[in-house]
Amino acid sequence: MAQNANLFPTIGDIASQTDEIVDKSEIEGGEDSQFDNEDKVVQEIESLCMKCEEQGVTRLMLTSIPFFREVIVMSFRCEHCGASNNEIQSAGTIRPEGTLYTAKILDRGDLNRQIVRSASCEILIPELDLTLPPTSRGQLTTVEGLIRDVVADLSMDQPLRRIQDEDGYNKIQSLIDKMKKILGDPAEDDGDAEDDATAKPPKASEVQAPMPTFTVKLDDPAGNSFIEFIGGMNDPKWNLRTYHRTLDQNIALGLVSADDEAARMSSMKQVMMSTTADTARTDDPITDDEVFVFPGSCSSCGHQIHTNMKKVNIPYFKDILIMSTNCEYCGYRDNEVKSGSAISPQGKKIILKCEDREDLSRDILKSETAGLTIPEIDLVLTHGTLGGRFTTVEGILEQIYEELAEKAFVGDSSEEVERENFKTFLSGLKAVKNAERPFTIILDDPLANSYIQNLYAPDPDPNMTIEFYERNFEQNEELGLNDIKVEGYEEDAEKTVEDKES
Repeated sequence: MAQNANLFPTIGDIASQTDEIVDKSEIEGGEDSQFDNEDKVVQEIESLCMKCEEQGVTRLMLTSIPFFREVIVMSFRCEHCGASNNEIQSAGTIRPEGTLYTAKILDRGDLNRQIVRSASCEILIPELDLTLPPTSRGQLTTVEGLIRDVVADLSMDQPLRRIQDEDGYNKIQSLIDKMKKILGDPAEDDGDAEDDATAKPPKASEVQAPMPTFTVKLDDPAGNSFIEFIGGMNDPKWNLRTYHRTLDQNIALGLVSADDEAARMSSMKQVMMSTTADTARTDDPITDDEVFVFPGSCSSCGHQIHTNMKKVNIPYFKDILIMSTNCEYCGYRDNEVKSGSAISPQGKKIILKCEDREDLSRDILKSETAGLTIPEIDLVLTHGTLGGRFTTVEGILEQIYEELAEKAFVGDSSEEVERENFKTFLSGLKAVKNAERPFTIILDDPLANSYIQNLYAPDPDPNMTIEFYERNFEQNEELGLNDIKVEGYEEDAEKTVEDKES
């Protein structure tokens, strides 16, 4: 087969390519015309039918679903016995995070939403108390098709359950009746059940009847499932949430060996026991050079990892605690900075005018309560964004650029003006982090735990201004300081005891 530059075209491109091939076949002589297999949008392979052991045909279509990923759609049919089977497989890699898709089915038009279900996907319908566990193969269907498959599977053994387990029959039949109300199928009588089974049911989206609303959730740790949105990713009935897989989910997907993890857990317990024993035997004071190690679990892959913590003294500022986590399995890394001193009675605002690349090399400590603003490019980071960071000015600007460039969604569904404004903002941020234009950094921290290096210390820095201010009630309330009482709390405790006794 010749190499194709676009190996996974979209469904629309496949449809237009099919029309062109049909037109060529008509021009060249109709059905007798022969084209190379590489010109076909669907590849056909002879396969053995597992039912009658004759030769059937498997058709493969490589396509991409917009806003999702590349998939392989497979369809098998045997002309001898009529056996058929459809399956879908992901053509991409396992995503670094699991996905949870949620779609609200509020009207009959929503029953036409397409569903891509991978072999590791679990489907939940909370209103029906229905959970479909992962299967052995993928599936491409719609919400209506999914419900019809469930009804057909549950109805298969109902006559036998009615005789052997009447209680189980009644519970399952109640669930079937609820799903038939969603589909809008006419009620079945026992005598007409056989005749109704042969008739083709009407399309549920075209039935003129009220429909109970429900929710469909696709929980896939591999991230290879999908449910269609309508009109764009801002569909109010559609939601996507990503999450970090647990260790058990990574083991189920084959990403982690259960035996290796068990051995690692055993060795880690021995290290923890020996470390605890050594700590209990020593009475030496804690020094600034000592590094503390805390065991924990990786939030990305679930493996057992260590978090290192060290106290650092910043000259002309205060003590801080730096915590670092590094997972050797999945590469997850995280660094965080905490204040190691008391709460400041006042807030602090640091204003730095950056004029050249030398200012980009200044050390900067941004606490988790600090906000950062660059007025020249209209950049505003609210309090808590990016957490605590101890880096350089260039480093924190690089982190902001990477976060916005990778995670901000700029797709076909965005307005043209919004896309252009965002591109202009990114270009301005890039110019700032490369020191191509002067700019001003304003670091506002209500707890005064942030810091920017003074290159002229201990003398004042001509490019930096530090302002102290009194926190208002709202800031103290957000920080939880209004409820803290460090003086006279004994009297309040005695008063509370007296009130209880009386």
